[in-house]
Formats: sequence, C-alpha cells, structure tokens
Amino acid sequence: MTPEVRELFDLLERHGYVADPAVATALFLATDLGKPLLIEGDAGVGKTETAKVLARALGTELIRLQCYEGIDAATALYEWNYPRQLLHLRMAEQGGVEAARTEAALFGREYLLERPLLRAITRAESPVLLVDEIDRADDGFEAFLLELLSDFQVSIPELGTIRAEHLPHVVLTSNRTREIGDALRRRCLYLYLEHPDLEKEVRIIRRRVPEASEGLAGEIARFVQALRRRPLAKVPGVAETIDWAQALVRLGRDRLDPETVEETLGCVLKDRADLASVGRADVEPLVGGEGTSP
Repeated sequence: MTPEVRELFDLLERHGYVADPAVATALFLATDLGKPLLIEGDAGVGKTETAKVLARALGTELIRLQCYEGIDAATALYEWNYPRQLLHLRMAEQGGVEAARTEAALFGREYLLERPLLRAITRAESPVLLVDEIDRADDGFEAFLLELLSDFQVSIPELGTIRAEHLPHVVLTSNRTREIGDALRRRCLYLYLEHPDLEKEVRIIRRRVPEASEGLAGEIARFVQALRRRPLAKVPGVAETIDWAQALVRLGRDRLDPETVEETLGCVLKDRADLASVGRADVEPLVGGEGTSP
C-alpha cells in the first residue's frame, strides 16, 4: 500500500471498520480522483457500511438515497413545499399583495424541499452520497443518474441551474438483482465485496461485539461460514453474524451448545425453509468449532 492508502486504511480501522487493502485502495482512488465507486456483492457483505464508515473517516455528512422500483428524478431531487406555499398565498391575498410578487416569492429557495441528490450538490463541504441498491431502480432513473454524476448540476425551471461547488464523494451499491448498464459502469470505479473469510469474520465480531470472547467469536464465525456453504434461500451476511453474537452475549453465553444454537438460529437464518434444513445432526458437529460444514 502507498502511504496515502495506508493512512486511509488505518483511519477506517480506527472507525471500527475491518478493512483490507483492496477496499482501502478503491476508496482512496474514488475520493482522490473524484470518481463514483460502484460496489457490488451479495446482500449482507457490508456494501452500505463501507459508505457509512467512509463518511465517518472523512468527518463529513452521509447523504443516502435508497433506490426502489419506481423511483423517479423528482423523488430523488426536490419538490416544492406545497402546504407552506399555500399558507403564504393565503396570507398574501389577505394582505393585498400583488399576484406577480406573490408568484415570485412562492418559488424561492426557502420553499424548496431538497431530496438526497440535490442536497448532495448544495452542501458547503463535500458529503458522501450513497446511492443504495441502484439495481432496484429502472433504466430511466439510471440514465438520469448518469447525467447528474457527469455534470453535478441540476436545472430547476423556477430557479435555474444549480451547480455543485463541492463535489460529493459518490458510492453506489448493487445486489445484482438487475444488471447495471455499461454507461454507468464505465463512469465508476468498481469494487466487488465477498463474504469475509474466517479470520476476517472473527476480527469483525471482536471489533463490533467486544464483549464476545475470542472462543465464542471463533465458534460463531466457523458456524456461519459453514452455513454459507449450504444451498440456502437467504445466505446470512455479516449483519446476521453480528446480531447473533450480540444475542449470545446478551443471553450470557460464552460457548455454543446445540440447545442455544437451535434457540437462537433465527438471528442468523431469516427463512423458514432454511431454518428447517438445519437440524440437531447438523448442529452437533460444529459446536465447539470441531466441524467444518453443517
């Protein structure tokens, strides 16, 4: 790692993120070159958390746009505060204010409700703009987003063009439920996140749930790693690992045993069929960390 990447790597670690050189390098290049970073990977591998910790490490605001089916430019950019405009209009009518003056006042910045994309380009300091689960949006919104990321400016008919004075650091995430278009991919740097290996997952548990003993963290990580090798409908992510560790600590457990696993497995597996597929015969070989697969 270069000294600059090492500095960011250490900064991420100090803010509770168990980093690796590839992640630190991608984040450094994205912020240094002013390029959006597209992060893909399975659900639960830490894509969203990567953007959150970047904002904490840089000491800047995180602005999150959660994408969903049907999201459009108006929802992501701005809308007018209609109740406040209506109140102003009624007060103006009662006060005998000229219609032209009233109309001009109704479409001032004070009546504009900024949504995430507009907020991201109007901040006094560069925020981290997280466009979460871009694969849930349709091609039309993706094309609009590509245009915005190219110019970092927005045209509002009543106000004119608003340009970013401080470019945001942009992170896009995708669970790959839909293939992202080539044009947007070419605009971005790219990072693919895998589920952590055993050593890294133990480090994550110890960092996020420091009350968990080294032995318990190891047993949890080995069990979850083995679960991921099964043909599950919903493969557990790091978030489920952390939830399980927190639950076991709260229950006063410092080791895994078959009864505890059966009683708390709902912290890790979030599908009825997945839960039913893991029986006592699958659990017992893993308790104590001796087994390698359930």
